[in-house]
Amino acid sequence: MMTYNGGREGLQFRRPSPTKEKLHKKPGSLTESPPQRVKARSPSPSSVHLEKCHLRVPGGTLGSTMVSTSIPVVKALRSSVSDYVNYDIIVRHYNYTGKLNISPDDNGIKLTSVVFILICCCIILENIFVLLTIWKTKKFHRPMYYFIGNLALSDLLAGVAYTANLLLSGATTYKLTPAQWFLREGSMFVALSASVFSLLAIAIERYITMLKMKLHNGSNSSRSFLLISACWVISLILGGLPIMGWNCISTLSSCSTVLPLYHKHYILFCTTVFTLLLLSIVILYCRIYSLVRTRSRRLTFRKNISKASRSSEKSLALLKTVIIVLSVFIACWAPLFILLLLDVGCKVKTCNILFKAEYFLVLAVLNSGTNPIIYTLTNKEMRRAFIRIMSCCKCPSGDSTGKFKRPIIAGMEFSRSKSDNSSHPQKDDGDNPETIMSSGNVNSSS
Repeated sequence: MMTYNGGREGLQFRRPSPTKEKLHKKPGSLTESPPQRVKARSPSPSSVHLEKCHLRVPGGTLGSTMVSTSIPVVKALRSSVSDYVNYDIIVRHYNYTGKLNISPDDNGIKLTSVVFILICCCIILENIFVLLTIWKTKKFHRPMYYFIGNLALSDLLAGVAYTANLLLSGATTYKLTPAQWFLREGSMFVALSASVFSLLAIAIERYITMLKMKLHNGSNSSRSFLLISACWVISLILGGLPIMGWNCISTLSSCSTVLPLYHKHYILFCTTVFTLLLLSIVILYCRIYSLVRTRSRRLTFRKNISKASRSSEKSLALLKTVIIVLSVFIACWAPLFILLLLDVGCKVKTCNILFKAEYFLVLAVLNSGTNPIIYTLTNKEMRRAFIRIMSCCKCPSGDSTGKFKRPIIAGMEFSRSKSDNSSHPQKDDGDNPETIMSSGNVNSSS
């Protein structure tokens, strides 16, 4: 806008105020902004796309807000996925925990690993024969023996998983991606968890059987399949938690020394779970012995002195059997539990015993070799069928006498079903179920 102050010198140009400029602005005037500025402000195709995407998000106000929030999320997802296939992570975590030991001697398999593999082979063969014995013997196709078969299957998989773990250890460990490492450790964890849960399922089934004093009832099959399914579902969930995100890939300070990619909180959680399982098994077997002892005392008041003394002797034999079952389980698993608790409490590179974890782990795997002896070979019928399978003799699946004998689990022999009792009647000894212990086995005749 031009103003005249008088004379030629008074001719000056003054910029109008913003309000006046808006009122007097005309096309082509001197105050019109250059075209290139308007062109520069036009949105690009990418910004238009982001703006359209932003409009679909409720509560959003600016497209820049969406850009600032969405890009970090995408980067986080990409980084988390890439971590599972990054070979350097294994080396970094093993180096942090002090387990990184790359030397020319590690290219082969150590002597201790060879011994452990031979032990695993024995465990695998032992449980294969147990499964074949149950499969080929028709009288063992009963709900109670499903627990024995499930225990043998989990112990078999534990032997296979630990063998694979040993073959993929040493220098081969540093050639694995974190995803492969989680599969290696998780498969063994699932198998061992299923074995422990199977022991708990057997204890639960035996306790329920002692309460009802019946081996077969209407809900027995459904209860068996429910317990077996629960064993595997819970084991898969527990074993899959690290690969689903409960790990220490991004936090080195929280890593375990025994299992360098596992979070210490996860180790503590699993140790707590298995400790509770151990206590539950101990309590259930103590309750089983208490029930048998109580019913044997009732016989003392109903029967003569000779039968009462025999009952007390067999109660002592049952107590020995229960002690063996619990002692073997505790001896195999307690050292590993203590080591894992020590792993949670120790700072990195301070507890040298944590670098000898394979000896504690193989002791837990040995429990998979003792289970067939305790839970299977204590049954005379299964032992005979087991020997027939091993000797490859084609003998009849049933007993040669055709008489059904009471099945035994963990040294405890239980009553037959009502259908079995009707086909093989027994002498009734009273209104209440009679409990007789013979040869360390509990015979509950109804």
